[in-house]
Amino acid sequence: MGVTPALRTEGLSLSFGAFKAVNNVTFALAPGARHALIGPNGAGKTSFINTLTGSLSASAGGIFLGERNITRLPQYERVKRGITRTFQITTLFPGLTALESVVLAVCERTGRGSRLIRSVAEQKDEIAEARALLGLLRLERDINTPTRHLPYGKQRLLEIALALATRPKVLLLDEPAAGIPVGDSQEMMGVIADLPRAVSILLIEHDMNLVFRFAEKITVMMSGEILAEGTPRQIQANARVREVYLGETAIA
Repeated sequence: MGVTPALRTEGLSLSFGAFKAVNNVTFALAPGARHALIGPNGAGKTSFINTLTGSLSASAGGIFLGERNITRLPQYERVKRGITRTFQITTLFPGLTALESVVLAVCERTGRGSRLIRSVAEQKDEIAEARALLGLLRLERDINTPTRHLPYGKQRLLEIALALATRPKVLLLDEPAAGIPVGDSQEMMGVIADLPRAVSILLIEHDMNLVFRFAEKITVMMSGEILAEGTPRQIQANARVREVYLGETAIA
């Protein structure tokens, strides 16, 4: 008997009238995966992610988190069951330190976020968990830095720490390296790749050098459908993928 995917879809579709943004997609994300989703603009990548998270409702097909069918669950219930994405945290709190921000996210998960009667400094268990999360993202030296003073790349890592505070089984990252200088983005992707394998990661990214370094498996979307899937070298060698998307991109 095979290993149950961390996340899978069966014939998933998303339609806007006659237009199919996602068309009959069957996909599987392995436990502990470092998986990239690529394709040209308009390929359906973000629509696919939006359907997985529940911000858009599937027109047809199914979405399964482990063995559980989550197709009709609202977005917040999917987060509770273990699927989250970085930009669900719509804004950082510029006046809070990195530690305070993550402590509040942990309190929100545990149900204390709406009824804090103690100061953040008194949340000892939550502080310990927040420190551990910031350590995973290599932000331990920045725990007392106000968010507004963090470099942009570290702000993106803080977003991921906030997402990890929900204790996800599946983490969806939509272009986490966008706007970050090349050297910093490579370091950031290394940090993400090194996260515990208890978290399966699906990444959308346009920088193919980053994709080829990060991903163990790549899915290519085109016109709302899966065009190809395989290891980075298989994808790079795929003539159809090179024709429609990669061009002469090489693994650096």
